[in-house]
Amino acid sequence: MKNIRLRDLPSFIRTTNPAEFMLEFVVHETERARTKAPSAIILNTFDALEHDVLAALSAILPPVYSIGSLSLLSHNQITDPALKSISSSLWKEETECLRWLDAKQPNSVLYTHNGWNSTLESICSGVPMICWPFFAEQQTNCKFACDEWGVGMEIDSDVKRDEVEGLVRELMEGGKGEEMRRRAAEWKTMAVEATTAPSGSSVANLDKLVQALLLSPCQ
Repeated sequence: MKNIRLRDLPSFIRTTNPAEFMLEFVVHETERARTKAPSAIILNTFDALEHDVLAALSAILPPVYSIGSLSLLSHNQITDPALKSISSSLWKEETECLRWLDAKQPNSVLYTHNGWNSTLESICSGVPMICWPFFAEQQTNCKFACDEWGVGMEIDSDVKRDEVEGLVRELMEGGKGEEMRRRAAEWKTMAVEATTAPSGSSVANLDKLVQALLLSPCQ
């Protein structure tokens, strides 16, 4: 993770308490993944988006399968109506929010706290982001959205109304915003390609996962 700063690390990693619960949990689960030999590590991302990180994880962990985005993969690959009704999220959809979003202009700016689901959804939709991360891995996602993928602008932690207005105007009308919309469109294209057969990386990884875990023992 090149050029990573302390402030970009997940909040529970930056703790000064070595007994902090989430830090202990992450260390324990990482070590468990290395020593207990699980059959696979499945990640909701796609190769082009996080190639270097996925390569680093693959070097130290069991087989890593990136099959994201799950929403695009299910949309592009599942044809059975009954299966399409099964969501990859455990949360109930907020339909009023969706109606509000549908009423906005195409390619509008999306404000996000940079949770991974929201960040990946924005990337796959080709929408640039105004980022205001709070905790957990949101700061890391914000760092990548702004500095690595070129699709985000971060709000200062001491947020002011004028600053938000300035960022929105820059993204919608400014030169930097134009470049960000171009980059966002490129990432959307790559996300769709990853989840579209026959050559998509996520489709191929899903096939490999099924072969390795479900079909091979029966052959």
